[in-house]
Amino acid sequence: MTPLAPHVTAFFEQRLPIERGASQHTRDSYAYAFKLLLSYAGTRHKRAPSELTLEQIDAPLVTDFLNDLETTRRNGPTARNARLAAIKSFMHFMEYRVPSALEPIRRILAIPFKKTESRVVPHLTTAELQALLDAPDPTTWTGIRDRAMLHVGYAAGLRVSELVGLRLDDLTLQPQASLLIHGKGRRQRCLPLWKTTAAALRAWLAVRGPVRVPELFINAHSMSLTRSGVEYLLRKHAQTARQRCPSLATKRVFPHLLRHTCALTVLQATKDLRKVSLWLGHAHMQTTEIYTRADPSVTLEALESMMPPKLRSGRFKATDKLIASLTARSVMRSETSSR
Repeated sequence: MTPLAPHVTAFFEQRLPIERGASQHTRDSYAYAFKLLLSYAGTRHKRAPSELTLEQIDAPLVTDFLNDLETTRRNGPTARNARLAAIKSFMHFMEYRVPSALEPIRRILAIPFKKTESRVVPHLTTAELQALLDAPDPTTWTGIRDRAMLHVGYAAGLRVSELVGLRLDDLTLQPQASLLIHGKGRRQRCLPLWKTTAAALRAWLAVRGPVRVPELFINAHSMSLTRSGVEYLLRKHAQTARQRCPSLATKRVFPHLLRHTCALTVLQATKDLRKVSLWLGHAHMQTTEIYTRADPSVTLEALESMMPPKLRSGRFKATDKLIASLTARSVMRSETSSR
């Protein structure tokens, strides 16, 4: 029996940061996946997670764990696939560390990812976006911070991890306001900012005050904002914005919604999918193509460029009452009624 704990420790302390150069966000996501997996396996085998062995993490257990995510935790296919990706990455690491367990490892690696639905990307209208940006109170410290945070999140199309990871030295206000973003997969991009966004940031820097943390946006305890903190603030301001824009009541407002809205704004302004991809920091153009299905102007241009088929002319003539009464169905109905 192979103890599991030393290999998990080596995976997070050696494999991910040193050999793979994984970002902190990737390591946090994988760590949360293993926290769920080991807790589930410990409960099932009635052992402490630190006492589990590699042989106890087999393909049936992993499959049951993934199904439990969907039934008990109400996770969707995307979250399920993310947990499975973390498990498969660990099993690839174990292939050369424990060759004797190659057969059960291969069975886990053979577990397929679940197919996800390709839905139209949700986004906000101009009125809904403006109501959300106007929701924070500009006369308070937190309101000035939240207004700048929402403006930056929308203007740069930031992921929530990119938003909370912004640092003071990533912001340049002179001569042209711009922002250096450390994106997914260690890809950096430098984006210019609107004058309104730069003005909101200047107002925030004026009241931010000196703090020890280097992050641009901080909480009331002078610590950097977290993902859950951003989600809480967005839900709070969405509730306020719904009073001014009732159509927001039918939409679920979440941090990535601002990124989707920014992408559609850039696409409608430029009609160039490559610029949208560069703006959002996508690694593959295929990821950006999802926005073409959400923009009706793109499909409208395709419709207008095609020649529609012609309709054959003609007029409808009502059937003569006498002929209609002599049809088989009408005769059978009359015979049945007479009986």
